[in-house]
Amino acid sequence: MPTMADVARHAGVSVATVSHVLNNTRPVLPHTRQAVLDAIDELGYTPNTLARSLVTSRTRSIGLAVSAIRNPYFTEILQGVEAAALEEGYSLLLADPHDDPAHERKVAQLLHERRVDGMIVAPSADPGGLLAYLIRHRVPAVLLDRTVDAPADGVPRFDQVCAENAEPMAQLVTHLADLGHRRIALVAGLPGLSTTAERITGYRQGLAAAGLPYDEALLAHGDSESAGAGRATTALLSLATPPTALVTGNNVMTLGALHALRAHGLTVPDDIALCCFDDFAWADLFSPRLTAVAQPGRDIGARAVRVLLERLAAPDRPARTVRLPCTFVHRTSCGCGTDRQSKPSEKGTAP
Repeated sequence: MPTMADVARHAGVSVATVSHVLNNTRPVLPHTRQAVLDAIDELGYTPNTLARSLVTSRTRSIGLAVSAIRNPYFTEILQGVEAAALEEGYSLLLADPHDDPAHERKVAQLLHERRVDGMIVAPSADPGGLLAYLIRHRVPAVLLDRTVDAPADGVPRFDQVCAENAEPMAQLVTHLADLGHRRIALVAGLPGLSTTAERITGYRQGLAAAGLPYDEALLAHGDSESAGAGRATTALLSLATPPTALVTGNNVMTLGALHALRAHGLTVPDDIALCCFDDFAWADLFSPRLTAVAQPGRDIGARAVRVLLERLAAPDRPARTVRLPCTFVHRTSCGCGTDRQSKPSEKGTAP
């Protein structure tokens, strides 16, 4: 097996220069760097990452803790994280905290014990234990998809990367109101999640913008899963005056809502209009095709990696929250009859 010394001899440089090329510890002239890279390729040299980590105190690995990995949205995020990490020369350690506060804290500890350079975490609805561990052990971390409020002193502790939630949800509601609906219901996610709270805020903003009153009876929690959404939809349909339009808070709950509507013998959009937050690959294969808000999952994952690497390079810089814009995907389940061109739901912010 070729060694670093073999690479140095082949490239006509010192072992120290090879080390600088591999670890980016000092600028190397472009032609010299290329000679080293060519020698590595020709000899088939594989760096000893364990030995390198002992010297640099870095393992060039990132821990990713994301629940509901089977959710297509989180699958897209995972793809974005993996591609960006690989491009930067980092490996990925993946764990599923199962949205359980106690388990996510254990997951963070296990990833930390494996000496990852930093973590990307989608926090649960009660992330106190997780956040305390990350702070106590000074683990560089980026919160993904779901955000946490700043502490009492108003100074954020963590970088956060997520999608806009309120404005895109408001757009779905106002779109349905523009079509003449006056009883628009929301199947919301798990209480305690920032995404749930922000989408409820957007729902209420959309109603207000359309001049419609907020009726708490038209908001039911589906707890971010299919079975819960089915129960919530059934409860909404059982109201004395049921809704004429339904908005679901994520793609998994959309499936549960559709099952419930079918069980009640209702068709979309003839009997009830339907819009959903979260687009997914087969949304345009349903009949009717689903009008949805599409989140930029891959971009969120890739941005989280870049923000984490920026944190590793500058550990003391102020924390920031990056929000990426969503896209309104106009199909036919809202009752319009024909598809229209998709468009960004808002400009978004990415400080």
